[in-house]
Amino acid sequence: MLNPLSQAQANVRRWKAIATFCAARAGDYAELAGLELAETKATLLRELISMVALALGVLFTLSFLCFALISTAFGTPYFLAVVWAIAGTWLLVSVGAFFTMRAQLRGADHFNALQTELREDLKAIKEAL
Repeated sequence: MLNPLSQAQANVRRWKAIATFCAARAGDYAELAGLELAETKATLLRELISMVALALGVLFTLSFLCFALISTAFGTPYFLAVVWAIAGTWLLVSVGAFFTMRAQLRGADHFNALQTELREDLKAIKEAL
């Protein structure tokens, strides 16, 4: 049976080893976080530019299509029905875009490598205890 002093020394050595491990990994975490931040920034910027270009193209196309439909229906008994159908279509497009964007944001996987490394190191620390 170990005496309390040797047990305390063993605990101190164990915690010192864990602290050394964590200190050594802190630099790795910082480097990995920097790399992931740069990668996420570049990806986000590309996606944002693509989405803006697509949104502008689609909006201009749909706007001119709507003007063409309204102009064609002007002076006919279907004018109000066409205008309301166009408004309803725009509403459906907006709702669809909202849910599509929401689904894409849920699937975002930013800083995944850093999270994985942190989980693995926490697992190693728990095993050492």
